[in-house]
Amino acid sequence: MRIFAVCAAFVLLFVAGCGKKNLSKSELRAITGEIVSAAQKTNGRKSEIAIRPELQPAKHASSSALATDNIYISLSDPSQTTAFAQALSAIARQHDLSITETVSSGVIRFDCAFHGARTHTVHVVTPLAARGAAAPHASAPSTARQSANAGNPRLAIIIDDLGYDRSAADAVLSLGFPLTVSVLPHLPLSGELAEEAQRRGDQVMLHLPMESEADGAKPEDIELRVGMSAAQVDATLAGMLETVPYVAGVNNHQGSRATADPALMQALMPALRQRGLFFVDSRTDAKTVAYDTAERAGVPAASRKVFLDDVASRDAILKQLALAARDAQRDGFTIAIGHPRPATIAALAEGVPSLEARGIHLVFASELVH
Repeated sequence: MRIFAVCAAFVLLFVAGCGKKNLSKSELRAITGEIVSAAQKTNGRKSEIAIRPELQPAKHASSSALATDNIYISLSDPSQTTAFAQALSAIARQHDLSITETVSSGVIRFDCAFHGARTHTVHVVTPLAARGAAAPHASAPSTARQSANAGNPRLAIIIDDLGYDRSAADAVLSLGFPLTVSVLPHLPLSGELAEEAQRRGDQVMLHLPMESEADGAKPEDIELRVGMSAAQVDATLAGMLETVPYVAGVNNHQGSRATADPALMQALMPALRQRGLFFVDSRTDAKTVAYDTAERAGVPAASRKVFLDDVASRDAILKQLALAARDAQRDGFTIAIGHPRPATIAALAEGVPSLEARGIHLVFASELVH
């Protein structure tokens, strides 16, 4: 009877443990602390670590509940990932967590779950060796980098429309040369992709949605529209920047109507200047006044010269890339804009190394504004 009672008690305890479906907020945060500590020990406390909580609406309240902690860890040496993975596995075993590992384009992602419910997503990023000498991610380049590029043709390539597609973003981030990535706000991947791009060594811009004049163009739910007051513009911009971290500047997404409206551009530029952000006019319409307005308002600015992938074929994009190179050689610098499309990625991977071999320097957009 005694053995039966002990066994019955063990079964009850086991069932009670299995019946626990979720971790409490304090338990989740305690595990987060253990993961952060493991990363710091792995990299001699030199890791760059950021935590971005992911919220889900509470079922019976107007507030939100903590669902998952997204943890971003930069390791200086790819060999350190093995030691960190072993430490993370030990933490998972201790807390009855399962781990799923995904490797893509130099970013290792660990999804931790408690009885099937995701509790942590750990993004381990190691900067590409080719970008080790890149300038800091501020809007102004370093003096050393400016000196190195003095007198050489400079080309900045901006990749627009990041935030929708994980695999497309991975393909962009895998390219081994400096890119300026422009991230759309208020999308499920906006913050995550901006975080990873910054940690990989790329420069981050806000791809600022603006009202279009094109027939059939689908307006964004949140965008700058003609008729907005300066206060509305400032509040809208502030909300967008909350969803896209590490922004150094902005360029317009669509905006053929918005960028041609002097009043709206005059409302936007002080908001950018106060935040220390530069502006690149995507020039989606010939009637744009955005660049001139930025210049008058004292906002560092530039204009797009070449669209790379209006025709989404590899050969056509290579021709546009060659056109951008000729502009850079003629004028000393140029800005080209493309999108995270397979043909664009393939053309850039093929064409950019040959441009660099000819002495054309790939730089961030911030280096070409004035």
